[in-house]
Amino acid sequence: MTPDVQSALETGAPPDEALIERALLLAARGLYTTDPNPRVGCVVARGERVVGEGWHERAGEPHAEVLALRAAGPQARGATVYVTLEPCSHTGRTPPCAEALIAAGVARVVCCTVDPDPRVAGGGIERLRAAGIAVSVGACAARARELNVGFFSRHERGRPWVRLKLAMSLDARTAPAGGGRVWISSEAARADVQTLRARSSAILTGAGTVRTDDPRLDVRLAYGPWVRQPLRVLLDPMLTCSVDAKIFHGGGAVVFALTDAPVRSDGGRPALRVPRAAGGVDLHAVIGRLTELDVNELLLECGPRLAGAFILQRLVDELVLYAAPTLLGADAAPLLHVSGLGGPGSLPEFEFRDVQRIGPDLRIILIPKPKT
Repeated sequence: MTPDVQSALETGAPPDEALIERALLLAARGLYTTDPNPRVGCVVARGERVVGEGWHERAGEPHAEVLALRAAGPQARGATVYVTLEPCSHTGRTPPCAEALIAAGVARVVCCTVDPDPRVAGGGIERLRAAGIAVSVGACAARARELNVGFFSRHERGRPWVRLKLAMSLDARTAPAGGGRVWISSEAARADVQTLRARSSAILTGAGTVRTDDPRLDVRLAYGPWVRQPLRVLLDPMLTCSVDAKIFHGGGAVVFALTDAPVRSDGGRPALRVPRAAGGVDLHAVIGRLTELDVNELLLECGPRLAGAFILQRLVDELVLYAAPTLLGADAAPLLHVSGLGGPGSLPEFEFRDVQRIGPDLRIILIPKPKT
């Protein structure tokens, strides 16, 4: 029995709850590596004794159930399996996990939630029950969904989970009045941003940010034996950014431009063309194309004008705000640039979800307030 399971049982937690909690901890180990697949953990137990466990590490490699069954070996027969997402019932890069569970002779499966992927969507549970395996669904469902917020968003809403990251001074400014690149947030906060990048499928910025700051927008921290680089997305409406910009270094970048943008003759990168909308690029069209590219979580790291446009169009699902204990003055660049507002309610309202100290800074996480 693992120490965390033992501790949970000692506090009086039911065995099913303690073991599904262990599966969730295993699933979280794939937070930075499984994309575009979901993060899934699995525990095989006989009573309260864990006989095998595993988690999905990377797309194309064995799923959590298969690894847990391998670890359990013959002890899987008649055991209970705890898994954070419905076992798959289709053949993709790997065979169906539901069939592996049936072949192993497990007696019972406890899963957090149904898989929203239409190729599964209850099919795995049906297969297991048809084979005489007892299945219960719903344990810790909210936590399992939160772990895979983008995966559920893409399949249920038809678009990624959009996370906007901003850093500001105490007076809500983002750059000094004289221009130039300065770090507002601390080294600890910048390290925290690396974890946001690492869990994202794609990172999006605008042409203004590339011309001013020339960011790489890459992940510089290793998680296990590999580093997965998210897709880097540049909104360059008229294709004005240099072909030598750092965002293009190492490949893995895509450019969006307007349908009427001129064709470059200097060897510029090919661009995905999208329609014009009020104020520039049709952001809904961009989001649609990124959904087709299997983007689960989209991180926005952009300037105040583009950030304001995403908020005005109600395309931001989560706002991550780093506040540094410094002042930049009234003439410095604002946190957001929005114009042409209507009456009350024209801007979405947010509510606090979490506030933490990150080094000398505060990290504030907000989500849109539900409509009443």
